[in-house]
Amino acid sequence: MEQKQAILLVSFGTSYLESKEKTIDRILERTREAFPDYEIYQAWSSKVILRILKERNHIVIPTIEEAMAQILSDGVTQLIVQPTHFINGIENEAMEELVEKRAAPNVSIRFGAPLLSSTEDQQAVLGAVLREFSRLPADEALVYMGHGTAHHANCVYAALDYMLKDMDCPNFFMGTVEAYPDLQALIRQVARTNAKKVHLAPFMLVAGDHANHDMAGEQEDSWKSQFEAAGYEVECHLKGLGEYEGIQDIYLEHLKKALEN
Repeated sequence: MEQKQAILLVSFGTSYLESKEKTIDRILERTREAFPDYEIYQAWSSKVILRILKERNHIVIPTIEEAMAQILSDGVTQLIVQPTHFINGIENEAMEELVEKRAAPNVSIRFGAPLLSSTEDQQAVLGAVLREFSRLPADEALVYMGHGTAHHANCVYAALDYMLKDMDCPNFFMGTVEAYPDLQALIRQVARTNAKKVHLAPFMLVAGDHANHDMAGEQEDSWKSQFEAAGYEVECHLKGLGEYEGIQDIYLEHLKKALEN
């Protein structure tokens, strides 16, 4: 009996269509190009975002449950699941549990690794995005905003901050919007430099709500406003990591490794 093989790409999702096209859609497109012998499916895990897109833009993207139902209905027996998550935290663990719960006994399932799953991954990710800021003057600082999580995997952000310094980038910092290193820790650290200007950039797959509001928003508690209140000139860069070809390459490499195992 012929084995039908497929790939399922799983993302949290975004309501920002322009960023969606440059990131999640591009990763989906490149996956189709790289693996022409596989049926390619996608699913988003945020039901809130899926509802917004459906009601506002008439765009329908399957939930994980709906995608798995379609995959089983199509007779897939070998499934590779590749998340676009950054870490193996709460979202990724919940996704794996749900996929396995919805699978049939005759379906073989393998999971690709999230983006920052090894030291080599972390070095490659920083290498892919730092080129954009390689000519930053000595009196300017770069602050990345990661998401952060209550999961113990959050320690990867502190490791990335340490790695930036080890890569001879003393004025480059990594923080999170929902955990540690937090904004106040970042303001203290930047104050120890000679920086007069701060560049803010999202360390997230998409430049979505966190990037546009929590980071670059005009409200008093945004990262932009808080750094300005601390006396810095601030420039915001609204480019999600998923826009970088080097980041897309890492996801495809993780997918290839999952296929080979």
